[in-house]
Parts: sequence; structure tokens; C-alpha cells
Amino acid sequence: MENRADETKTARRQSGIGWRLLIPRPMTMRAEREAQDRFDVRLSSHALSPAETVAAARAHRAQAMIIGSNLPLDRAMIAELPGCLRVVATSGIGLDHIDLAAASERGITVCNVPAIGTEDTADLTLMLMACRRAHEYDVLMRAGWGRRLGYAEMLGLRVTGRRLGIVGMGAIGRLVADRARGFGMSVAYHQRNAAQGRDEAFFPDLDDMISQIDTLTLHVPETEATRGLISAGRLARMPRGAILVNTARGGLVDEAALIAALEDGHLAAAGLDVFCGEPSRPMSAPPRAKRATTSPCDAWTWWRKRFRAGPGPKARRRFPGRKTGR
Repeated sequence: MENRADETKTARRQSGIGWRLLIPRPMTMRAEREAQDRFDVRLSSHALSPAETVAAARAHRAQAMIIGSNLPLDRAMIAELPGCLRVVATSGIGLDHIDLAAASERGITVCNVPAIGTEDTADLTLMLMACRRAHEYDVLMRAGWGRRLGYAEMLGLRVTGRRLGIVGMGAIGRLVADRARGFGMSVAYHQRNAAQGRDEAFFPDLDDMISQIDTLTLHVPETEATRGLISAGRLARMPRGAILVNTARGGLVDEAALIAALEDGHLAAAGLDVFCGEPSRPMSAPPRAKRATTSPCDAWTWWRKRFRAGPGPKARRRFPGRKTGR
């Protein structure tokens, strides 16, 4: 009996089942139950701070962690994590909150979920793009609809027939383009090279495209090269009455310049799901800016995905014998 028990433990250890896992923020009940079935898991009743995460990882001698973009893993924090840590899995697409070089130096495999939320983000992009002063209308109605609007009051914009420019024709950008064409929009895109299999107008120069469209949507990661990509100068190049939509990363846009463009009427509207410094820095301006429709960095998900999202292929390879999503 003891030999059989030892064999079972060895098999579980080799397959990844029973690894010591830390999840430093609450998850859905179903996800937590599955984690308990598969791992020696340490769950959290609240989102742990970086210091609390390090302490919990050390106490649990964690071999793996599942985190979100709310927890930045910089070089200093990675150095404080226990030496037995082998895998960090982040629950979204982006990896800009993790110092990948520092993780690699420690022998830590970093996993993401590259295909999660592409359809959902494309859906929200079109919803925000069609923001016919939705925020202002909502404020008006919640205050009590005391009178009908005059003919020239709070006029919205028609989406049909607008000229859409997409920055980044990856998986999400392509889905946005497909949806936009269903709205009767003309579509152009900018990236380094032309996308294969697409017949939309390609602009290798972003400034050339910006001057010829009236709606701009961003679908690229935030890197040193793309940070501040939509500057005051580029906002000024957009036609008066244009719309900006950002469901990618807040740092792509100069927020101060965006607020000024909204307040002076150069931009007719902005649809924003992401912000600089979210959420630790107070949302000083974009959510309060006139004609900005905002959402709390939740474009990538919907209620069922919160229950069904599983690990990406890289994580599955790291735990080859472990059961994956149902």
C-alpha cells in the first residue's frame, strides 16, 4: 500500500497535479473549486498587495502563481519570490506588467492566454465607437428627464458611413474591421507590414492614415515604441469631429492631450476601456471628460468566460499530464 501511495504521489508531481499554487486575488467559485481539485492551492479572500503576495508565496512555498494585470511583477518583486517558483500564469493577453527578463533569469516560465477575449474586445470597440453621447444621456436620465431636447441639443453622430482607421490589424483588429464593414464603414489600417488576406486600405505611415479617417481605434500592445503613440500632434491631425476608441492600453494615448481635444470640441467623442496608471492612480481625467464613454478595463471578458477561461497552450505544455478546461 505504501509503495502504491508513493507511486501515486510521484505521478501527481510529474504531471503537475498537486503543485503548490498561489492565487493572490479572488476568483469565481467554479474556478476556485477546479483549482482545489487540481492543485495544493492557497486562495485569497481579497486582492493581495505585492508585499502580501510575496509573503504568501513564501509561506506556501508556491511553485506556481495565477495573477492578473493588477499585480505588477517587477524585477525587485521577482527577486523576493521563493526559489521554488517555476510558473507565473497571467489571466489575460498582456504581459507588460511582468518583467520578462527578470523572470527568465530566475528560470520562471511566464504564460498568458493569447486568444482570450478577442471577440469580446471587438464587440466593445464597436459599442464604444457608436457612443452617441451615451454618457451624457445617462446622466440626464438619472437626474430625472425633465424636458425634451431641442433640435440642436446633444446631437449624436452616425456611425454608418464613417471612415475607420485601425492601428494594429491583429486578431482583434481584423474582427473590428469585419464588424465595422457590417455597419457600412470604410476601413483602413496601419501597421508595419500589410496583413495577408485583407483588402482594406493599408497605410504604412500612421500620420497619412490619420488625416484621411474620422474614427480611430487602437489594437496594439504598449511598448517603448508605442507609448504615447497618439500624441497631441496626431490628435490635431485628425479631422474635427473625429472619434477615438482605445480598448488596448492606456499608455498609447497622451491623456492630457485627449482631454483637451474633447473639451475644446476637436474630438466629438472618445470610447475608453483603458487608462494610464489604472487602477492605482486616481482616474483624473478621461472618465470625467465631456463626451467620453468609459468602461473599467473589462473589454476582454463576459460572464461565461469568467467561468470557462482555461490556461493557454504554454501553460498546458508546462503541466503535460494535468487536466485542462472543461
